[in-house]
Amino acid sequence: MWPRSLSKRRIRTTSFGLLCWPSLRRITRAAGYEIRPALGNVSDLAVWGRVPRSRDAIARRATANIITFEDAFLRSVVPGQKSPPIGLTIDDLGVHFDCAQPSKLENILQTGDLDDANLLMRAANGRAFLRHYGLSKYNLVPKGWCRLPEDGYVLVVDQVQGDASIEYGGANAQSFADMLTAAKADNPGKKILIKTHPAAKDRMGHFSAQPHTDTIVVHTDDTNIWDLLEGASKVYCVTSLVGFEAIMAGHKPVVFGLPFYAGWGLSADKKTISRRMRGLSADQLFAGAMLLYPFWYDRTRQRECSFEEMAHQLLAETRHRWDGLKPSTMLGMRLWKRRTVQQFMAGAGHMAKFAKNADAAIDRAKANGQVVVWAGHETEKLAADCKAANVPLHRMEDGFLRSVGLGAELTPASSLVCDDCGIYYDPNSASRLEKLISASVNLPDFARIRAAKIREQIIDAKVTKYNLPTDVTLPEMPADKKIILVVGQVEDDASILKGAGGVRTNLGLLTTTRSENPDAYIIYKPHPDVVAGLRSGHVSKVADCDYVAAYQNSETLIALCDEVWTMTSLLGFEALLRGKAVVCLGMPFYAGWGLTRDQGMECDRRHGGVDLNGLIHATLIDYPRYMDPVSGLACPPETLIERLSNGKARNGIPLRTLAKLQGLLSSYIHLWR
Repeated sequence: MWPRSLSKRRIRTTSFGLLCWPSLRRITRAAGYEIRPALGNVSDLAVWGRVPRSRDAIARRATANIITFEDAFLRSVVPGQKSPPIGLTIDDLGVHFDCAQPSKLENILQTGDLDDANLLMRAANGRAFLRHYGLSKYNLVPKGWCRLPEDGYVLVVDQVQGDASIEYGGANAQSFADMLTAAKADNPGKKILIKTHPAAKDRMGHFSAQPHTDTIVVHTDDTNIWDLLEGASKVYCVTSLVGFEAIMAGHKPVVFGLPFYAGWGLSADKKTISRRMRGLSADQLFAGAMLLYPFWYDRTRQRECSFEEMAHQLLAETRHRWDGLKPSTMLGMRLWKRRTVQQFMAGAGHMAKFAKNADAAIDRAKANGQVVVWAGHETEKLAADCKAANVPLHRMEDGFLRSVGLGAELTPASSLVCDDCGIYYDPNSASRLEKLISASVNLPDFARIRAAKIREQIIDAKVTKYNLPTDVTLPEMPADKKIILVVGQVEDDASILKGAGGVRTNLGLLTTTRSENPDAYIIYKPHPDVVAGLRSGHVSKVADCDYVAAYQNSETLIALCDEVWTMTSLLGFEALLRGKAVVCLGMPFYAGWGLTRDQGMECDRRHGGVDLNGLIHATLIDYPRYMDPVSGLACPPETLIERLSNGKARNGIPLRTLAKLQGLLSSYIHLWR
């Protein structure tokens, strides 16, 4: 993190982008710079890289102090101005790709303190994070998107002609010819895969005219770079950033130029640079290039952030694109939800369409699309017809950190899940969440650390699914009795219909709890939708409880109790987060893993060995998608938790008005449910 003073340093520039592109101006201001037009001689000159305009500005102002701005090594979801950068390198010594003179990055790598244990742990976890999720400088497609040759090929990395990093990296067009010649000579009989640059569709690469042969394949498809690196036996490059990523993936790339990552003992260099005399580990290189050198920017909060915060935000925006790569046709979506649903599914620029019936949805999705149905409206026939038509089917539902306010009050969701296997509340078949929870026993360290921090953040912020305000005072609780919180539910809710055992009503839940805990002090918490008269599940007889907490905040009640009894309520999961014992009479998504006492259904697919951090990571990080209600951007759970805690996730005036009207017309509930 860069130390920053409140006053901004005023510098001048001839760069149109630094002056006029709003997203760049926001980042440079956050970094402490006020950039103005350069008129005549200036003392401090800001330039963008070494594009021709920058070279000319530097040449005409030889006495100026040059500050070079460039994209950081993780830039955005896609190239270009439609996807603004999430970080910059700001260098007052040189520029990282110019081997002729030292840069700020080279100084960090040559003389910086790169042995700090905490720094190296962050670097190791950062490398693992990028590799695990398949994040790179640009992030067009996810891992597994494209079919590649059988593992063991030799990867040769092309670049576009005229790239400044080639000239300033001590290379030229002949370097690419030499690279291919060496790759063939060093690896006789092996398949060589030449990967073109993403921008080569608009600009010529050095191998654009290379013919395909039995042993040489020019790969132009959009591909996740980590797939390419993990399948390669050897990597050859000139100055491409892929060489740096190859080192992060465990390769020792053969390098024909002098990029910033060459000369440290981590690559097989065809050229040498005498200034670089230090041997580095991959973690030390990553620490310098990714943790210490760039300025990272949080686009949701519009402020400086750490590498980890930036990586979480980039992943959220990248997944937003990946989820929308196939055009979506929606089914079973109520009118008031449609704007929110479209926002969640529009990451790749496709506008989600809404179909009147299943046949129309499937017909529209046959041309490389997908059907997304609100989970409660899925039928066996829909699933069978989608399978027969070879159309992907996804089920959508609210996420587990939803909003400030109820869904039944038409509060838009800030979190949704989209499941390609089943749906989390139905234990009768596997869901994507169940598979993620099962696989969580093998979570890498960075994932467990993040899950533990999110749990701590939720507890500190007192955040739950709906985050309803309350000012109702609780009675004094007996000190000599076990306090049990019994969680009421909407009795026709899909999680009851699919996941409840023999006990399927709130009255039955209360009766069972009392019969097994005759001396306990029992608090009954009815579901807020039921209290509002919007859903079924009212209990007229409450003799089996000591207190009905109709209007108290669930977080307060969880903190107060010793144990929670539920059928399938999400409140059981929220209680687990807070270290409470949970008894399940049904089979919610968090049951069956050894974390709860299960007295209802069984699920043979679920097993013990899952710990709480694994459950949290699957449930709150990998499974849902989040949308920041303030910036309108896809965001990580950490951002939404912050918004929920300060109330910045409320529905707008039109929906609040409609919700009040809905309450007056509660007997006509079928109109909006």
